[in-house]
Amino acid sequence: MPDTERPRPSRFRAAPAACAMVAVLTGCSGGFPADPDGTLETVTGGVLRVGVSSNPPWTETGAGGPTGLEPELVEGFAESVDAEVEWTAGGEEDLVGRLERSELDLVVGGFTEASPWSAQAALTYPYTTVPGPDGAPEAHVMATPMGENAFLVALESYLLDRQDVQP
Repeated sequence: MPDTERPRPSRFRAAPAACAMVAVLTGCSGGFPADPDGTLETVTGGVLRVGVSSNPPWTETGAGGPTGLEPELVEGFAESVDAEVEWTAGGEEDLVGRLERSELDLVVGGFTEASPWSAQAALTYPYTTVPGPDGAPEAHVMATPMGENAFLVALESYLLDRQDVQP
């Protein structure tokens, strides 16, 4: 068949593909990274709800409130987003459960990147690495809610500026 007799593609065949592309791009118009539950927006100028389990020298709980390297970092981050910290002391399992149920915004307790909680929480990029009990390097992280990526990025940016702090 000569070129002049070849059927031309219909514009109507291209229309569904174009509509699909517009729908995809429209869905991408939101800010990235995003927080489906709005954690960063809620915390900024508000209250940062933090769970803390005792794990000296990273975290220590007591009558006067938590102390240690991680509570100091959390207080600094809270200040950077104009938030007040509301502390909840407890065991790791309870605190991570509260994090999963959106009752907490952050959990600290001397976690390492090998944390067994990585399936239930988003772990930050390591903010410091120190020798562990066996002398091998241990990278320390904090736990945030899964999917709250804008909050995670804001916290990681703050921690990155203070990377390699030592207990």
